Amino acid sequence: MMALCLKQVFNKDKTFRPRKKFEPGTQRFELYKKAQASLKSGLDLKAVVQLPPGESINDWIAVHVVDFFNRINLIYGTMSEYCTEKSCPIMSGGLKYEYRWQDDHKYKKPTKLSAPQYMCMLMDWIEMLINNEDIFPTRIGVPFPKQFQQVCTKILTRLFRVFVHVYIHHFDSIINMGAEAHVNTCYKHFYYFIREFSLVDHRELEPLVRMSLGWGG
Repeated sequence: MMALCLKQVFNKDKTFRPRKKFEPGTQRFELYKKAQASLKSGLDLKAVVQLPPGESINDWIAVHVVDFFNRINLIYGTMSEYCTEKSCPIMSGGLKYEYRWQDDHKYKKPTKLSAPQYMCMLMDWIEMLINNEDIFPTRIGVPFPKQFQQVCTKILTRLFRVFVHVYIHHFDSIINMGAEAHVNTCYKHFYYFIREFSLVDHRELEPLVRMSLGWGG
C-alpha cells in the first residue's frame, strides 16, 4: 500500500492531520481495499484509476479524495519543518504562481498567506468537508449531494497546489530524505486520477506540466 511505503520513509508522527479512516464493512471500505490492492499489484497507474465495472463514480471519487488527503497530509507533515514562515512567506509555486486563500468564512476574499498558514487552512477546510455527512455521506442509501463532484474538484485543485509547492520549493529535502520515488508515485497516481475524471482544470496543472508530459499526460 502506498501509504505504508510513505510511512516507512516519512515520520508518521509528523502527519499533518489525523488520518480519515473508512468504516470496515461499508461499501466505501470495500472500494478502498480494491483500490489499494490494485496499487499493490503493480498495475499501470492509468489502469488503476479507472472506475471498476458496476461501481458508483461518486463512491470511487469519494474514496480517492479521502485517500489523497491522507497521503498528501503525510507528505506535507514531514516536509513542514522545511516549510516555514521565513522560508515560504508566500504560498507559491515558483515566481510565476501564487495561491491565495479564500473560504467564504474567515477569508471572504482571496488573501495572501504564507505557505504554512495556507496549508493549515487547507487541511482544516478539507477535513471539515470530508467529515460532513451532507457532503460525504457514509450511511447506506444516503445519496451524494448534486454538487458533490464540484466540491471534490475544489478539494483536488487545492491539494494539487501542495504538490506544486513541495516540488518547486522543497524537492531537495525530498531527495535528501530518500523519498523522491514515493512522492513521485503518489503524484503520478493523483495526476492520472484527476485526468481520468476531468476533476481539475488543465490550466491549474501548468506548474508541473513538464513532469506530466513525460508520462504521456
